[in-house]
Amino acid sequence: MQRDGKIICEVTVIGPDRKGIVASVTNYIFENQGNIEKINQNVVRGLFGMQLEASFNGIDKDRFTRGLRRLCKGLGMDVKVHFDEPDRLKNMAILVSKEPHCLETILKAKEREDLNVNIPLVIGTESTLKPIASRYNVPFYNVNHKDQASAEARILRLLDKYNIDFIVLARYMRILTPNFVWRYPNRIINIHPSLLPAFPGAYAYLQAHERGTQIIGCTAHFVTEELDAGPIIWQEAFRIRNGENLENIKRRGQSLEAKALLKAIKLYTEGRLEVYWGKVYIKSRGNSNNKKNGKEKE
Repeated sequence: MQRDGKIICEVTVIGPDRKGIVASVTNYIFENQGNIEKINQNVVRGLFGMQLEASFNGIDKDRFTRGLRRLCKGLGMDVKVHFDEPDRLKNMAILVSKEPHCLETILKAKEREDLNVNIPLVIGTESTLKPIASRYNVPFYNVNHKDQASAEARILRLLDKYNIDFIVLARYMRILTPNFVWRYPNRIINIHPSLLPAFPGAYAYLQAHERGTQIIGCTAHFVTEELDAGPIIWQEAFRIRNGENLENIKRRGQSLEAKALLKAIKLYTEGRLEVYWGKVYIKSRGNSNNKKNGKEKE
């Protein structure tokens, strides 16, 4: 990716917390005439994660990446280096479980050329949705490890293999660990069946129904290490009818889930999303008069 003529590089470093990691990595970037634009660090239960964005006037990408990998290996850390090439479509991975509505909507949009993105693979926790992926000629991988750490290790290998730029959780019913989430900061989009921040976690429709909620909906948001608390991209809503049962609410909600998720993907692939201090700002197509939290001038 280039910004004002500069090359932008995203670096993610993850591993056991120890002294000297930040200094070693940032010094390496400075030695390569890079300027750090953004940096964020977290430590959770002894696991250190750092994401930074650096700009360069010019750089040998391969040499820079090899050197950084050697450095991080010596520190006992994993590193991911991502250059977002401006002259190609973004590669999007879709993670699913067994609900088909979001996957079907995304693949239909791609088929009718209403979604400007490559979809190299679909990854599922089971094989229920493999026939849908096959119908659209998208490779499907069943990663059904019961241990989430093992599952994520396999998924990360697949994402590297296909040079994935961002990830969409199309009703993926597992909770991703910080070890995974930190590798794709603001590049994992999830759909949740409630108007967040209300009713996070599982069984959101049931919770809303039991509380007598009159307005219900869904939220497309970026994933962070805190469950269902990431920056909100887009929301859709509908009014509950008097006496409406839970199953009908779910059916109505699912169509909006697919709609909201597809909208969030389009905004992302169009380069119209910016995240500042935990909030999403949607840039207009003319890059002026930014709007917040799912409100924009169409």
